[in-house]
Parts: sequence; structure tokens; C-alpha cells
Amino acid sequence: MPLGPEGNYLAEYAPYFTNRYQTPWGPAVNFDGPESDEVRRFFIENALFWVTEFHIDALRLDAIHAIVDPSARSFLEELGEAVHCRAQELQRKIYLIAESDRNDSRFVTARPSGGIGLDAQWSDDFHHSVHTLVSAERQGYYQDFGRISDLAKAYREGYVYSGRYSPYRRRRHGNSSREVAASQFVVFSQNHDQVGNRLLGERLTQIIPFDALKLVASAVLLSPFLPLLFMGEEFGESAPFQYFTSHSDPGLIEAVRKGRAEEFRAFRWQGEIPDPHDESTFQRAKLHWDLRDRQPNRLLLEFHRELIRLRKSMPALSHLSKKDLEVTAWEEHKVLMVRRWYERDQVVQVMNFSSSKVELPLRLPEGRWTKCVDTLEARWGGPGGVAPGEFTSSGEIRWTLPAHAFWAFERFDGGEK
Repeated sequence: MPLGPEGNYLAEYAPYFTNRYQTPWGPAVNFDGPESDEVRRFFIENALFWVTEFHIDALRLDAIHAIVDPSARSFLEELGEAVHCRAQELQRKIYLIAESDRNDSRFVTARPSGGIGLDAQWSDDFHHSVHTLVSAERQGYYQDFGRISDLAKAYREGYVYSGRYSPYRRRRHGNSSREVAASQFVVFSQNHDQVGNRLLGERLTQIIPFDALKLVASAVLLSPFLPLLFMGEEFGESAPFQYFTSHSDPGLIEAVRKGRAEEFRAFRWQGEIPDPHDESTFQRAKLHWDLRDRQPNRLLLEFHRELIRLRKSMPALSHLSKKDLEVTAWEEHKVLMVRRWYERDQVVQVMNFSSSKVELPLRLPEGRWTKCVDTLEARWGGPGGVAPGEFTSSGEIRWTLPAHAFWAFERFDGGEK
């Protein structure tokens, strides 16, 4: 159903909207005022229609931070309860995944514990932490990130901002996510918002070198969270994904153009904003599927497949837990080490986000370790891997990590953790 600024006729039939609150897209949906019971039912029935008639198994709830609803029993809570009840009736798993920039763990906290009871949420903090480590960008909300300790906290907890002061917002932001399960966070290095809301819509392929792309892919796909890939990311799509529209109202077209210019002001990006209403802006966003048969794109696609295979086949990686995990960060070197374990299996991942090689002593449990990932190997389009195929740790080992390297090693022997 159209709910945008054009072609939206719902208000002609019932009080679906309210002028008491405003959103970036216009009047807010009436979830708490007079006649709001029926408005809630309309949207809940719409969700049930999708999961029942079309067998959709997950719904992403966009920008829930823009929903104004001070009701004692919120619309989101009511929606979650209705969808989960339908899932039981259908004997299926159906998930509600929230997109929110509030860093509020109550959205995914169970209803009996005082939360809203949604199933998962996107983690912008994880994205911002990774993006600022591999790029030089510190404008806009990126000014809140850029430290390896930020990514370390994202791995340990989920949120980076869990109540501390945000320079970008000029206030404290977020609450604790320590008790939120790892399986309730969706992480990514790119998505439609983070790419489409850039001035030129550049993907990471246009911003960082090829070896850094593999490092970022490894950090996302081998994380203890739910990984998300942006369309074409897996084979290194280079087409920009720029904001495009197809409106008919000249006034609205001009308002969108001015709004985009205002939105980019905080980032101080250089260049001319692509016209959202120009058809060529849309045409440029189309994927180049033939890239999958070219190099190095084909290698990158195979590398993603290998990471997914490892994630599914190795117990320590398929076990999504923030408790069976240890994170060590070297701020001055931009190096992160993540050790994960499950039953007899252990995996250690070492990531160098700097553009120069680093020599470090790493503390590892004793035993024999076997290499499972070296992003710089020639078979993955790198200059040649230098990670040892096997080694025995006596408690500490000293390594020289090349720039933008990601190494992973497995120990499967049931020894001490």
C-alpha cells in the first residue's frame, strides 16, 4: 500500500494519520489517538496477510524509531504478539526484524520481561565500526566511531553506544545490550540505507581496496551474529546505488531534491548530487550480473561461498553466542582478535584493519591449530598468504600480520578453553 507523500489516499477513508506528530515522510500513523484501535488492526491484518497467504517467513519493520506511540500496550507489542500467535497456528517460524537507530534493547526483550518482544534488529553500530576502520570517513554519524575498541564492544555486546555520550547527537545514547542474544543482531558492511544515502551512492568496492573487501566480508560472515549481504556485494558489484524516485508532482520532485541536499550537509561530501528524478539515476543502479564471470569478482564470489561454508560447518562458528567468545583489541595497531568456542571446537580470528603490517604477541590456548582462512592467499586474489598452515601454541605466539589481513585458525581437540 502506498504510504508515501504521493498516491496515499488512506486518509480519505479513515483517520489513519495524525497531525499531532510529524515524521521525515509527513504526518505520523495514528497508533495512539481517537479511532486508533481500527488503525492498528488494519496494519496487523496486513502483516498477517503476508505471512499467511504468501508464506513470508520474516518481516523487516522499517524505521520503528519514527513510530510515535506512548500507549501502555504499544502497537509493536501488539503486532509481535499477533504474528507469533499466527506462527504457532501455522506451525512455522515467523520473525519480526526491527530497524531502529535508538539502540534500545527493549525492542527485542521478551514481553514477559517488560520488552516489546520482536525477534531481531539491525545493528548500525557494527556497520559504523567496520566502515570507519577501513575508510577515512568521520563525517556525520561516523564521527562517533573509528576506534578498534568500538568494533570490540560490538562483538562483545551488540551496541557500541549503550548509554555513553554521542558527539554526533550531543547527548547520551542507547542502553545496555549485554543480555540480548547474538542471534538477535543482524550485521552488515553495506545495505540499501548506508549505500543509498551516500551522496554518490558508492559501494565499498569504490571506497576500499580489494584485500580490505575480503577482510570486511570475513568480519561480517564469521561474526557471532546474523549476517546480511547487500545485493551484488558478494561479487563486488561496482554500480552505484543512488536514491531515485518516480513522482508526478513537480512540487514534490523539487522538495525531494532540496531534502537530499539538506540531508548530506552534515557529511560534507564533495560532488554534485545525482538528480533523484532523472531516469539515468535509476538505470545506473542496475546490477552487472556478468561481473560474476570476471576476475577478481569471481574470486570474491567464491570467497564468500567459502566463508558461508565455514560458518555452517564449523561448530564454533555456527554456534551464535556472545558468552562463548573472547575479544582482544590493540587500539594503536587497529588489530582485533576474536576467539570463539563450542564444545570441543575453537576458532581464533585475527583482523588487521590498518594499512601496514603489524607484529604482535597473541595469547592463545595451548594446542595444535590449523589454518582455515587467510584472505591474502593467491587463490583469493591476494599477494600471497603468509599465515602458517599449522602451528602449536604454548600459550603465546608472535605473528607479523600483513595489512588488511584476516586469519582464522581452528583447534578441535577438546582441550582447555
